[in-house]
Amino acid sequence: MAQKLRTRPHSPTPKPRYRVTNWPDYNRALVARGSVTLWLSDEVARGWRARGGKGCVYSDVAIRCGLSLRAVFGLTLRQAQGFLTSLANQLLPGLPVPHYSTLCRRAAGLDIPASPRRPGPVHLVIDSTGLKVFGEGEWKVRQHGFSKRRLWRKLHLGVDEATGMILTHKLTLSNVHDGPVLLKLLDQIEGPLEQVSADKAYDSFGCHKAILAKGARPVIPPRKGAAITPPPRLKDPPPTRGAIVKRIHEIGSKAWKIEANYHRRSLAETAMYRTKTLIGPTLKSHTLPNQKTEVAITVNCLNRFTALGMPVSVKIS
Repeated sequence: MAQKLRTRPHSPTPKPRYRVTNWPDYNRALVARGSVTLWLSDEVARGWRARGGKGCVYSDVAIRCGLSLRAVFGLTLRQAQGFLTSLANQLLPGLPVPHYSTLCRRAAGLDIPASPRRPGPVHLVIDSTGLKVFGEGEWKVRQHGFSKRRLWRKLHLGVDEATGMILTHKLTLSNVHDGPVLLKLLDQIEGPLEQVSADKAYDSFGCHKAILAKGARPVIPPRKGAAITPPPRLKDPPPTRGAIVKRIHEIGSKAWKIEANYHRRSLAETAMYRTKTLIGPTLKSHTLPNQKTEVAITVNCLNRFTALGMPVSVKIS
């Protein structure tokens, strides 16, 4: 009987190591994220009361402050009212605090200002993730399986590759496909775009057209079996998709991703990890309009955290 040759197992590529070069500044930024004065400042107090409008006592600034504290510190609406009351008594005595029912009612349709973006063309990275509304936790699912009573929403994010700021977002139902949402994400972008990177879920001629219409270069890996030549029935097909398929046939998928700087798309997944770690993986609101406001508040809070300071890492090995 022939003896099988034992081959040495292939050693995996060592994981690169990085070092944070601005750790003192970044450490101070991490500490500042827990400061309540970041949300309840003198500027917020000056614009606390509503001006004009019959029966309206609190301005949108006051409602945003209460909902921001709720999101950052993981509070319920009643806890947010109590927390805000204690802060007002200590920092700004005599400042009225909105009732928790007011916070809930005013949340639907609340205008959340967009975060400022840096000047110049932006490399936008896009991805989506799920946020749970209600359902079992991981332990129950592992032990007994999941039941049908589970509800999710899908969060779509567009992140600035250079700064980590979330420039565009959209909350949809869980059964909405990623491709059509890309058009709505790009409509929220003001200013020039240099490149838009996304995964295979956005591989369609419509997505390529939408990105080219914004003056940007689409970097989207094609699906398996994609052809270089578009179907003849398609009118005015974008040339970028066929060019990507052709280039991958020439140099391979791995080399194309390096050449196109596609790996920076993982920063969108990093933003989603930060969202679920700092704010939480679930939505507290029960109605879709309030959930959209909750997500907009979350994005605004994360961008304020990012503006305080981010790590600067360099590769050391």
